[in-house]
Amino acid sequence: MSKALLVLTSVVLLGLSGCADMNAKQSSSEATPTKAGISAQAQAALTTAQADVKATQAKHDLWTTADAALKAAEAAADKGDSATVLKEAKHASDQAKKALAQLNYPMLKIGD
Repeated sequence: MSKALLVLTSVVLLGLSGCADMNAKQSSSEATPTKAGISAQAQAALTTAQADVKATQAKHDLWTTADAALKAAEAAADKGDSATVLKEAKHASDQAKKALAQLNYPMLKIGD
């Protein structure tokens, strides 16, 4: 029984360490937001959106719409489409800020 528990614990720990390593590799590749071929204004909007989404994600309140808009902005930046980057980055920032503002809403009280 104790041998089986030891094996199970080892497998779980190895699996978790592999997942942690995978996330670390993804975030290091996302840390370099240098995109060639887009305007300076689009690059600034993209950087701002990435910071807003990261701040919201740190509070564990990231909306899926903000995440999707940021991914769309990053994809447009890879293609060099400044207009789409501006539009999607603005939307991502707006959704991230609204998600953070929602944290300040009062709790609903039902009854007295």
